[in-house]
Amino acid sequence: MHIHEYQAKTLFSHRHIQIPKGILIDRTAKASGACKALGGDVWVVKAQVHAGGRGKGGGVVLCRSVEEVEHACSQLLGSQLVTPQTDVKGLPVGQLLIEAGQNIECELYLGLLIDRQTQKITVLTSTEGGIDIEKVASETPDKIIKFGIDPLGSLSVQDCTLIAEKLGLNVELTKQFNSTLLGLYEIFTQKDVNLIEINPLIVTQENQLLALDGKIDFDDNALYRHEDIAKLRDISQEDEKERLASEYQLNYISLDGSIGCMVNGAGLAMATMDLIEHFGGSPANFLDVGGGTTADRVAKAFELIQTEVNVKGILVNIFGGIVRCDLIAQGILQAIKTVGLTLPIVVRLEGTNAPEGLNLLGKSEFNIHVESDLTKAAIKIVELTK
Repeated sequence: MHIHEYQAKTLFSHRHIQIPKGILIDRTAKASGACKALGGDVWVVKAQVHAGGRGKGGGVVLCRSVEEVEHACSQLLGSQLVTPQTDVKGLPVGQLLIEAGQNIECELYLGLLIDRQTQKITVLTSTEGGIDIEKVASETPDKIIKFGIDPLGSLSVQDCTLIAEKLGLNVELTKQFNSTLLGLYEIFTQKDVNLIEINPLIVTQENQLLALDGKIDFDDNALYRHEDIAKLRDISQEDEKERLASEYQLNYISLDGSIGCMVNGAGLAMATMDLIEHFGGSPANFLDVGGGTTADRVAKAFELIQTEVNVKGILVNIFGGIVRCDLIAQGILQAIKTVGLTLPIVVRLEGTNAPEGLNLLGKSEFNIHVESDLTKAAIKIVELTK
């Protein structure tokens, strides 16, 4: 689960991580009062959306007068912000964070993530923070400093100081850096975080270290342990299909292909998508209906797939382990009637009662092609959609 920048900064402030003064608004009429409360003569207006690259998309605006702030607010509020990390539709802007301008000396990058190769929590930091950090990571990876933390151990002040030395920070900034990194590590470990980052982490001319931005991604599977975090969810920033899918315990991701996929099991779903690509097709979605598939969930899965405008056919690939394939077949027939599906469907069943399930589908009145072999099923759906 993602959260907004202002929410991340609230969590930062609770861990003594220094952040700029800021005020959240949802109406342009509040802009002037926010500027007056913040003081100064330079402000930054920042769109609150769940996507990076806001600066490149026009979602971060530097303003040198109240009039400029009001204009930026009127342009952004209610708009759809398109960034390099969104689709062409963009994301809705319902809130803006107005912050006081800062005298920036330099920009750093600081983040923590789970490195599955080393099986450690890894600190990533660099002296090359800012909007082009991805370019730095790909073209000059030597400028990225990495430090692994044993998940059964902890991060010490000495570890932080060592990292600060590699960044070339002075004594005062090292103290602030240590406090910042330890605060991030505390959030990371206590709140089941997948990724947390500050980009940029700025050094001001006043010798202050400030989190100018904040991003936190939480592990969805652990949200039941953190009611306070779950309450931060903003469904307006989520894909509508993916949100509806989650309500039915379906794992769904929209893609841009022409073949809808309905599979039970994430690994099997990936293998199915690979086969479709291999034989010249293109998947329209990733969809894992899970092990305990029911007729209602199958119906909802078909309904979601059918809303994809480019879909020309559907491949169903079910391995009957926990559930019987004949019951899945009955669910598929019931779902087709419920949804009114007319697209060509190829169904591959394997496992418990697979022959009975395939026989049931083959005798139906619907446009269903049955296969027990996954390769043949993938070839068939590609042929049908071309």
